[in-house]
Amino acid sequence: MIYSKEVEEMCTVAQGVHHGCAPIPEEAKWVQAKEVKDISGLTHGVGWCAPQQGACKLTLNVKEGIIQEALVETIGCSGMTHSAAMASEILPGLTVMEALNTDLVCDAINTAMRELFLQIVYGRSQSAFSEDGLPVGAGLEDLGKGLRSQVGTMYGTLKKGPRYLEMAEGYVTGIALDANDEIIGYKFVNFGKMTDFMKKGDDVQTAYEKSCGQYGRVDDAVKIIDPRKE
Repeated sequence: MIYSKEVEEMCTVAQGVHHGCAPIPEEAKWVQAKEVKDISGLTHGVGWCAPQQGACKLTLNVKEGIIQEALVETIGCSGMTHSAAMASEILPGLTVMEALNTDLVCDAINTAMRELFLQIVYGRSQSAFSEDGLPVGAGLEDLGKGLRSQVGTMYGTLKKGPRYLEMAEGYVTGIALDANDEIIGYKFVNFGKMTDFMKKGDDVQTAYEKSCGQYGRVDDAVKIIDPRKE
């Protein structure tokens, strides 16, 4: 350690008040986190790239400083999906410190990692008050059955009004309108379910029909339009 001449010539004054760092909540315990291995928790965060054309939702499950599980969801940028594929290989096995200082290929994923790091080290994780935390695999629960990201895509113009394109239930095939041309419901097909039915042996038409559904007052509609063509 190198000290300046001014510091060397100073007399020593004892540090009388020092109670250590503030404890943070981690998996139903209060922890004075001093080292990377003191950090545990599952949390989510969102990041964005510099031109803000795309975003990433990142979920990490950290046990004793090591990332055990990573879920990377992206939207708005085609290249980001490939970056996410690489990030899903890179993240598990790293410490949260290593992950913070590792290039995760995409600005949005790097930003999400930064936001998650802040949450985790400040004790603001979703598992802060869950005894023993959440098991590895909990990150998949956000995806639900079929393990597909929850995506919503809506579009609207002043001249022609709104178009529902994708809901949590699936790909919107029709928008139900009343006599005033206001939306009162929609029809959809769940591609995740459709794919599963096809993998089990159903033909395409049968799988499609079994995966279709509707929401709202579709049966009362004056007309149903295709949001992508009409």
